[in-house]
Amino acid sequence: MKGAFAEDSGGAHTDLQLARASAAGDGSAFQELYRRHHRRVYCLCLRMLGSATDAEDLTQEIFLQLYRKIATFKGTAAFSTWLHRIAKNTLFMHLRKIHRRPQEEFTEEEEMERTSAAARSHVTRADINLIDLERAVCCLAPGYRAVFVLHDAEGYEHHEIAQMLGIAVGTVKSQLHKARSKLRHLLVRKRPLFAGRLTIPFPSPRRRAADDDRHSVR
Repeated sequence: MKGAFAEDSGGAHTDLQLARASAAGDGSAFQELYRRHHRRVYCLCLRMLGSATDAEDLTQEIFLQLYRKIATFKGTAAFSTWLHRIAKNTLFMHLRKIHRRPQEEFTEEEEMERTSAAARSHVTRADINLIDLERAVCCLAPGYRAVFVLHDAEGYEHHEIAQMLGIAVGTVKSQLHKARSKLRHLLVRKRPLFAGRLTIPFPSPRRRAADDDRHSVR
């Protein structure tokens, strides 16, 4: 089956067909899966890690994990859902390592440089408030950023985040408080209008499907 999909540029094959062909050794089928899903995985990593370089590195690691596990995909759930679980499991393992390190703090000059770098990255939203927030999130220390995104953007509860990251619930609450305080400081400095806001203006948390709350690849 090697190369069976190499000549097909119309994207007519389903993810399930591509996964089965990839499991049978068709490299072009796996390349097509990568082409279809790379961007979504990368954006998830970028939001959680705040670094384009780290996000790309972890994206490659996630697709390596996908390649190793592709034969176990049975098609009982959507391929995108299954890949999302692999991505989150890999992200959580990475974030646990981060939380074992001391959380670095940035000077004002470093924060300005990181904000400037974020402004040059993949920002496409029209809402300027959300753009400012996304840039400010990139300035947070990695552990604080992960807790903030998981709670305020992804909608996970304190105890869920604690389990994911292998830390105490009290640590989650403390880091979330510090992350929000830091973001308010950055946003107020950027836009005084934020001074009176009590809630960080992220979109409403996305609730996960019930079968996703165990964070395990089946």
